Parts: sequence; C-alpha cells; structure tokens
Amino acid sequence: MMLASVVLQAQNKENPHGENFKLDCASCHNPEGWTISEIPWDHSSTGFELDGQHASTSCVACHEGLNFVQANSECASCHIDVHQGTVGNDCMRCHTTAFWLVSDVQGIHEQNGFPLDGAHFTAACTDCHSGANELVFERIGTDCAQCHTPDFLATTEPNHQQAGFGMDCASCHDPLANNWGGENFHLFFPLEGGHGGVSCTQCHTTGNYSDASPECVSCHLADYNATTNPNHSQSGFPMDCALCHDNNMSWEPAQFVDHDAQYFPIYSGEHRNEWSSCTECHTNPNNFALFSCIDCHEHNNQADLADEHDDVNGYVFESTACYQCHPDGDE
Repeated sequence: MMLASVVLQAQNKENPHGENFKLDCASCHNPEGWTISEIPWDHSSTGFELDGQHASTSCVACHEGLNFVQANSECASCHIDVHQGTVGNDCMRCHTTAFWLVSDVQGIHEQNGFPLDGAHFTAACTDCHSGANELVFERIGTDCAQCHTPDFLATTEPNHQQAGFGMDCASCHDPLANNWGGENFHLFFPLEGGHGGVSCTQCHTTGNYSDASPECVSCHLADYNATTNPNHSQSGFPMDCALCHDNNMSWEPAQFVDHDAQYFPIYSGEHRNEWSSCTECHTNPNNFALFSCIDCHEHNNQADLADEHDDVNGYVFESTACYQCHPDGDE
C-alpha cells in the first residue's frame, strides 16, 4: 500500500520537465538518485540530432531549465554571433557541428554570386572584407571598382583614368587569370600572334583609347599601300587583311580561301596544289582582274587541244574561252 501511495503522489505532482514530456522517469534516472549516467533515447526524434560536438555537450549546456520543451533549436540561442548579423543567423550555412573552421569558402561565395576564381581564389578574406573586426563580413558588392579603384587610379601604362577607361575591369581583364595581364588580356581584340607584345601606343595613337578601330586598315594601311608583290592597291584588293593573312609575325603565308567560292577553285578541285604563286595565273601583278589559263596549259599541244574540242562550236585557244566552259576548272 505504501508503494502505491508513492506512485500516486508522483503522478499527481507536476512534471518538472513540462507536461508534454512523456518519458518514464526510470528511462534516465535510477532508484538510488536523480543522477543521469547517459541518455538512453534518440535525441533526433526532437528534430535536433546530437552529432559532432553536440554529442558530447551536457544537457544543461542547452537546457538551462528543467522544462526541455522550451529549448530553442536556433544556433544563436546558444552561440554568440561573432559576425554581428552580417552573414545571417544560420551557422550551418558555413560551419558544421564538428568544428568552427570553414571548409567550403568557394561554395559559399558562389551562392552569394561572387565565385573566387583566378587571383580571387588566393586572396585573404581581409583583402576584400576590410572592416575593423575581421569576423564581421559586411556585404561589399560585386563591382570590380569596389576593391580595385586604387589599382585603376594607379595604373599608368596606359593611364586608365586619363584614357577614359571604364571601371568594369572584366571588360579588358580576365577574371580567371592570376594577374592583370593574363592569357586573354584585351578580350575584345585578342593580342595574339603578331599582335602579341606590341605596346598600347602602337595601335592607340591618341590619348583616347576608345577611338581605336578593330579594322585591319586602321593600323595596316601603310603595309597595304607598300605591298608590290602583288600590288594590293592597284589590283583593288580588299583592305580586310584577315581575308588572306593570319596573325603570324609576318605577312606570309597568305591564303585567300574565298577565291574558291567567289572566283575560281584553286585550293580545291583540279587546281589544288598545282600552283605556288598568284602570278602564275595573274600574269599582270598590277591587274588581278586579268588571268591566264593558256600560260599554264601551254604544255598541251595546241593542235591536240583543237582536236579534243572539235565538237565545240566556236572553240578558240584563249583564257576567257577556257573559263567560260570550265568555270570550276574541271576537264
């Protein structure tokens, strides 16, 4: 009867852990006292798994009172925000329960719209986040000028400010490079081949860097006019150098590949590899509108050719007649 009375009294007492705490006392406590040796139940059933450093934390470190239901699962309820609200209140975005060190700085920056590529990958946090407190990461924006205005103002070769350059560094510089030059510097006009290694002032002859033209003739008109073999100017060659020339250090080799489609196939068909210079067909280097077939084919006996063309009405042994019947160079 005495034991039943004690149980009844215990049932009538208010549960110090809260009325919604339904575990039997014997699940955690023993008959010799209220000391708890270990928690025999799965804490993850509360929606807060005890992993990492939380697994070795004592109950009272988080549950200051005996009413366990009142515990707050938000990080800030236990951990002081050393970042002072500048990165939000969800510690798990950057940290794990194992330790406070941040392992995925790159991924965090990608989520925030600023990947740490190129030279940004090796930069220290304080290079960009330069507040008085190194743990306070105020949002600083993603515009280049936010960090690189001093670089912009200090650059003298060329002088960015005097030249009227924009402050969007990525319009000229490669964000993936580890230096300001990089492999793809001058993205809007690649400085490759013969254009590599030239000084800025060789193309930008005025103080205004925005008025330089990407057209070949804007820099190479003198080369065009001085060329005599063949004479580009007298022959009416187009001034787009890239039609025949590549970006090598010299003007040779030159190849006018559009010749096949526009005029006569010389890089394909029967005449492929059958010539070595333009003047073999264009015997007058001052007038490329003129061409010769018979100078190359004179090894054929003119009488034999006449016999082969005896069924061709009006056949004559001259270049324009050859071209009229053989516009593709086929036999």
